[in-house]
Amino acid sequence: MTDPLAVGDVVEVEIGPVAHGGHCIARHGEQQQVLFVRHTLPGERVRARVTEVGPQGRYLRADAVEVLTASPDRVVPPCPYAGPGRCGGCDWQHVDLAAQRRLKTAVVIEQLQRLAGLSGEQIEPLGAGCEPVPGDEAGLRWRTRVEFAVARGAGRSVGLRAHRSHDVVPLQDCLIATSEVVATGVLQEVPPSGVVAVDVVAPSVGGPVVVPLALDDSGRGRRRPQRRGSSRRGVRQMPRPVGPVPEVEERVVLADGSRHDYTVSARGFWQVHPGAAATFTQQVLDWLRPAPGERALDLYSGVGLFAVPLAEAVGAGGAVLAVEADEEATRSARAHLAPYPWAEAVAEPTETALDRLVTVGERVDVVVLDPPRSGAGAAVVRSVAALGARAVVYVACDPAALARDVATAREAGLELVAVRVLDAFPMTHHVECLALLRPRGTDG
Repeated sequence: MTDPLAVGDVVEVEIGPVAHGGHCIARHGEQQQVLFVRHTLPGERVRARVTEVGPQGRYLRADAVEVLTASPDRVVPPCPYAGPGRCGGCDWQHVDLAAQRRLKTAVVIEQLQRLAGLSGEQIEPLGAGCEPVPGDEAGLRWRTRVEFAVARGAGRSVGLRAHRSHDVVPLQDCLIATSEVVATGVLQEVPPSGVVAVDVVAPSVGGPVVVPLALDDSGRGRRRPQRRGSSRRGVRQMPRPVGPVPEVEERVVLADGSRHDYTVSARGFWQVHPGAAATFTQQVLDWLRPAPGERALDLYSGVGLFAVPLAEAVGAGGAVLAVEADEEATRSARAHLAPYPWAEAVAEPTETALDRLVTVGERVDVVVLDPPRSGAGAAVVRSVAALGARAVVYVACDPAALARDVATAREAGLELVAVRVLDAFPMTHHVECLALLRPRGTDG
């Protein structure tokens, strides 16, 4: 028996398959203890330093600090701040971009197999591998919204946090941020006393805006949702803006040339990749094919990204209900939907809105839902299935949550008939999936 590993220990390991979360799996010792190793690739042999021991020692986290046998997919990271102990903003800077997308495809497939109960034969015809999203520069210069952290101490430098750490890594540039974000100069400036973070937003219309953030007098921040502009599961302490938060304009242009403009709080939710909003919207419309007179439901609707084109498509003879728990986002959605009196936006938790619809026997034709990272959950998925829609599009930023909800959907009579995997977050392990579900026994 070998002694259990501890933080700081360095071991030589063979790297196995990629796992969800930006790391690969290795095993060590007679007990085959699991290591989740960052900064490596499947098939490599590395020396890995243990950075964290999981509960009861069931697993370890580690960084590859020396590569003994390199994968052919390994490249020199374009960012000088990437690597063990450095900036935690990216997971895959050391991986060829095409290989990054193969890894993301493998993760999505594994989650659908393990959590949704789908076989490889069932998954294969559903869609292609992970695809690029228009608007980045070979995987760089795509992030239009960045919250930079401010280091404590005399220097008060600005940067991003190290992986799973409160330590701030000072930056002079961030290669995944757009040039407009970096050009604001926030990375070269010393923030005023009391500022603990800086939000920078480069919208698609107009110039970038900078929102300094501070803790309140009690040393605590106010609470806000973890993802998107809505009040959903899980909150964390957040610094508050210093002064009023400006609004920004975002524009979405679809394949037919139609244009939709949205006014969004600089701290509200909007897709961070410049091509994501249009790409997702186009796919939602292509799959749902909303027709005049139909009833559409937009869940976790935010400021109305999908609700607006749905309202245009169903026309005055149809109806659209947009459900969003966050009141500020709902106010924006109402303004965006004002030209369409047959569309309504309500500020209400998705679960309660669906309960009400199911209780009164409501039926809808098409549904789109874009839940937070934790997913929609079994109750929401079952309620969606009960509404009898001919087509449901699920927009997911976490493949594990998607797979769990697909498993519930299958139990409730909905089948997964198409998946699109989109690389809306290059250089990171994050990936966006769009899934089309239809009632079992129906076709397109």
